[in-house]
Amino acid sequence: MVPNVELQGKVILVTGGTGSFGKAFLSTVLGCHEPAAVRIFSRDELKQYELASSLDDDRVRFLIGDVRDRERLSRAMRGVDVVIHAAAMKQVPICEYNPFEAVQTNVLGAENVVAAAIDNEVPKTIALSSDKAVNPVNLYGATKLCAEKIISQGNAYTGDLPVRFASVRYGNVVGSRGSVIPIFKRQAEEGELTITDDAMTRFWITLRQAVHFVIDCIARMQGGEVFVPKIPSMRVTDVADALAPGVSRRIIGIRPGEKVHEVLITSDESRHAVEFDDYFAIYPAFKFWGAEYPQSVELAPGFRYSSDINDDWLSPKAIRDMAGQIPALY
Repeated sequence: MVPNVELQGKVILVTGGTGSFGKAFLSTVLGCHEPAAVRIFSRDELKQYELASSLDDDRVRFLIGDVRDRERLSRAMRGVDVVIHAAAMKQVPICEYNPFEAVQTNVLGAENVVAAAIDNEVPKTIALSSDKAVNPVNLYGATKLCAEKIISQGNAYTGDLPVRFASVRYGNVVGSRGSVIPIFKRQAEEGELTITDDAMTRFWITLRQAVHFVIDCIARMQGGEVFVPKIPSMRVTDVADALAPGVSRRIIGIRPGEKVHEVLITSDESRHAVEFDDYFAIYPAFKFWGAEYPQSVELAPGFRYSSDINDDWLSPKAIRDMAGQIPALY
């Protein structure tokens, strides 16, 4: 991989840096992109200790802190060139049961990241979002929608400073905690699969693909965009067929806060979104700054990027290949 000039010799800060994405991003950046330093910012001292014990690289710094704490964030961002905002509460049931906590981390935390980046004149900040932010049906999705808006419109607060904010939005990460592949693998050994709805579809992306997409978007961002990768869909029944053929199945019904299909771009958003070869870019509906966006292909009226009407579907072999790679993804 060619080193990304946006990262070469730069100081990078990753919020939530001890999570699955943060660890994969750290490994890729240290191995391929020659940063001056990477600051891992998170609140879990045990995870920081474990990650530090697995590394032998003096470019990595470990900072205990919480995105709820603006003063600590501001101190951590001094001298930083790029911020990757990955910290979030992500578990749907936990966010539902602890709504005040979810709002403080996911919404107010995003506001704090924007404020700290502006105060420290950090040139580029890119935040991780989720397909759950689109037409949200649960609190987690609602908080991520708010975070997207805060990140995009954070550009309106920068004035004449060379400070820019953008987000990436993608689907389920293969093999992440709670995803269907490791669950089906375990259930296959037990002799019965539980399926919520046999019509269910999802977008899928590997952790490695997610990291590379974020790195690419750092270079292409002008400020305000929500970047969406072109990724395949899968049917939950196809996953069952690929991983556990012949194993009995039981339909248990949709769980609270869950959708049958996921959407990455709504028909309303498509009016101010454009298409590139391997991704889409959603631009702000309200533009308060003078970003010059690249020429691209406008989407057809009423276009909707949904997992059930996708042009790209995972084959049984691709599903099995992905399932076999899961231990290596982390």
